[in-house]
Amino acid sequence: MKWSIRLGTYFGIPVYMHLTFLLLLAWVAMAHWTQSRSIDAALTGVLFIVVIFGCVVLHEFGHALAARRYGISTRDITLLPIGGVARLERMPEDPRQELWVALAGPLVNVVIAGALAAWLTVSHLMVPAGHISLTGGPFLQRIMAVNVFLVLFNLLPAFPMDGGRVLRALLATRLEYTRATHIAAVVGQTMALIFGFVGLFVNPMLIFIAFFVWIGAAQESSMVQMQSSLSGIPVSRAMVTDFRTLTPRDTLGDAIDLTLAGTQKDFPVVDEGRVVGVLTHRDMLAALARGGKEAEVGGVMQTDFEVVGAYEMLETAFRRLSACKCNTAPVALQGKLVGLVTMDNIGEFLAIRGALGRTRQ
Repeated sequence: MKWSIRLGTYFGIPVYMHLTFLLLLAWVAMAHWTQSRSIDAALTGVLFIVVIFGCVVLHEFGHALAARRYGISTRDITLLPIGGVARLERMPEDPRQELWVALAGPLVNVVIAGALAAWLTVSHLMVPAGHISLTGGPFLQRIMAVNVFLVLFNLLPAFPMDGGRVLRALLATRLEYTRATHIAAVVGQTMALIFGFVGLFVNPMLIFIAFFVWIGAAQESSMVQMQSSLSGIPVSRAMVTDFRTLTPRDTLGDAIDLTLAGTQKDFPVVDEGRVVGVLTHRDMLAALARGGKEAEVGGVMQTDFEVVGAYEMLETAFRRLSACKCNTAPVALQGKLVGLVTMDNIGEFLAIRGALGRTRQ
């Protein structure tokens, strides 16, 4: 994700922090300073947020390590002001596996809250719940309370929270996966409407949560429906076969000429018959703004890219493109470049299939 800095790699998973997270820390420090005019209070407020988001990262590692158990790797974990995001390569297809992956995150927060509760009880440091708030009360008890909240909030049966995936997994043990996703999405959007209505009278923050839930549920349902439509179709039936390539020694001027001569936006970069990179439209424009059109393609192209097999299922290719947020992937057959698969072409393929389906009705 752009505007992110790497915090390190743990259990083989890179962890990033989005730079906007620093704005949250600055806002928290300023709020505490304004309220108390105390540097200690400002630092304590910042430390509280850092520890909370540390718990959020552990929550995401719960998902990632549970997914690894089922052979699913995690590309990275990114810390955002609104929480953490673990980018799994895919979700498990077995509903029972998806259930455990979804529950693993909240279970981490249960363990944290339970350990803190035990320590506070043994140490006789626990105070009545009415005496604590986000800014007042024993530090560790506030951390415990937030972890309890994270469990309850994440288990709400609404996408994109973990509870939505738990509900979908439970439904999928008895229903077809697409149908289970649709029901879970409808439940989530119903909750979003309730949140939004209550937020009008109680807390405007609920309106923001409602919007977040509504969009997340719609996207999940749309994604699964599209994957279902692509099931059983090989990439070779939808790939682009009329395409142009570049070499690492070509210039951005050459890429401009190819772009203006046709409709192709992204170009595979081939060296001695082997695909060594992909020059995306976005990277080309950014490089042109930096150094002009004399720069060589080899210094601008992406070398970390997806290659899809011609007889790989289109559903799998779509999932891989979605996971890496790529628009284009080279298609290979016996090591030879035979086409391109793009998100735009997949969309066109589905639109044509849909139109033909309506014609036959």
